[in-house]
Amino acid sequence: MDRLAGSPPRVALVTGGSRGIGAATVLALCRRGCDVVFTYRSRLRRAEQVLAEASAAGARVAAFANDMTDSVATTSFFRGLRAWTDRLHVLVLNASGGLEPGADPGYAMRINRDAQLAFAERALPLLVAGATVVLVTSHWAHRYGEVPQLPAYAPVAESKHAGEVALRERFADPGLGVRLLVVTGDLVEGTVTPKLLERTSPGLAEHRRHEAGSLPTAAQMGDAIADAALDDALPTGHTVVVGGDLGSLGAPQ
Repeated sequence: MDRLAGSPPRVALVTGGSRGIGAATVLALCRRGCDVVFTYRSRLRRAEQVLAEASAAGARVAAFANDMTDSVATTSFFRGLRAWTDRLHVLVLNASGGLEPGADPGYAMRINRDAQLAFAERALPLLVAGATVVLVTSHWAHRYGEVPQLPAYAPVAESKHAGEVALRERFADPGLGVRLLVVTGDLVEGTVTPKLLERTSPGLAEHRRHEAGSLPTAAQMGDAIADAALDDALPTGHTVVVGGDLGSLGAPQ
């Protein structure tokens, strides 16, 4: 899906784009010629670093603070987004949560299912015909109910799986003219999730490296997400697997 010479660039929106997989996705899309806008929750300095790196590469890029679980803030965000662009070709739903210290029991479901679906609905009027929505998830969430779960991660996996199911159902409607893709990743080197999970499952990352041979990096995830989003050959509903064997999940024994 390379852009034709002289045609306007495609426009992508990435949620949670100030660090980790989200930041890598922003930069990967910029390198592929897209204009990119991304959200961040509170880490302004990191968002500014991503902006500087993307801008140095010649991309048109913008960042907006937004908590996608806050409907008032999200309304304000979309108002600002419409002032920046009147169309979207790609929406990457990367922001998620549930492992934050002190989060209430219902938070994971609110952010990983309810907010994802609501945010996608808000974006629909901006999505052009043939646009692509990419949901970023994890192997444990994608295979929830089929594989052993890490106790500390189980509520997150359950809620992210519920979000994937809800989005697949919503975008199964061919009348929307929008394609849904899912990109699922193993533990990702250097990101916050494996660091948090190591507290309750010591040796988890090393166990996964042994099982899978290696773990993907954030840059590899970002490239996979960008490549999928811009590949017209992938059918709606397709799942891209990054790293690891989906059948060998679980905690170290």
